[in-house]
Amino acid sequence: MTDTSSSPLVEEKVEDEAVTEASGLSPRLIFETIRRHGDEELRRPINTLFWSGVAAGILISFSVLGEAYLRAYLPDADWRFIFENLGYSLGFLLVILGRMQLFTENTITTVVPAVINPCRAVFARVATLWSVVLMANLIGAFVIAVFLVYTPVLTPELLAIVTDLSKHATGFPPVEGLVRGIPAGILIAAIVWMLPSAQNNEILLIIIFTWLIALGDFTHIIAGSVEMAVLAVQGLISAEQAVFGFFLPVLVGNVIGGTAVFTMMTYAQIRPEIDDAE
Repeated sequence: MTDTSSSPLVEEKVEDEAVTEASGLSPRLIFETIRRHGDEELRRPINTLFWSGVAAGILISFSVLGEAYLRAYLPDADWRFIFENLGYSLGFLLVILGRMQLFTENTITTVVPAVINPCRAVFARVATLWSVVLMANLIGAFVIAVFLVYTPVLTPELLAIVTDLSKHATGFPPVEGLVRGIPAGILIAAIVWMLPSAQNNEILLIIIFTWLIALGDFTHIIAGSVEMAVLAVQGLISAEQAVFGFFLPVLVGNVIGGTAVFTMMTYAQIRPEIDDAE
């Protein structure tokens, strides 16, 4: 004779699991996932962070190249701008799915542990990681810029398109570059926030959000650094203009968008739950 006394409990457990799977991760669980990932990043050796950051600076160049190739081969029509900006997603796919160290990702990932445990030691580790990764990304950007400009990897026509794209991306006035960097920082942070619950839709998520960055002409410090480096190694931009006209304003904008806006907003959303749990 079959014992059916536990059937209601089994059915209830199955239903709970189905509801959990259908509803996805709660904001608190997403926040906790990012916090744990941030803790792991803060404990990684400096040399590991550095070389991963250099690789990210090199690979993000495929965002510029993706746009350039699409512009070269698409017909010169009003709608070309919309489709050529899809190429911007290529570098981000390589970097994010490859788990490389990209500075703008760390404006939310490593800040979450600092928000939860705001002490001098954590802030020092965050500052160290930011400095190492940003410098490594910048080195990678200049390495690939030299390769693109001084080797025959690109035809003269394609190099001219890359140069034209670079002039546009770095040509905003400093204040406008800063302001345009805020939405870019928010969108990159949104990718980090949504990836844990993407449920095998990571590629589509990254493409949509990074395409929006390009479509909106929002400024991104690392992809933009490749474009800045392309101009710099050709002598088409001065050091003063590169640092004070582009790099620093966009850096501030991305940090504001990724950290001050997005991280604090998401933390405010789940803070009552964290306080209740404590």
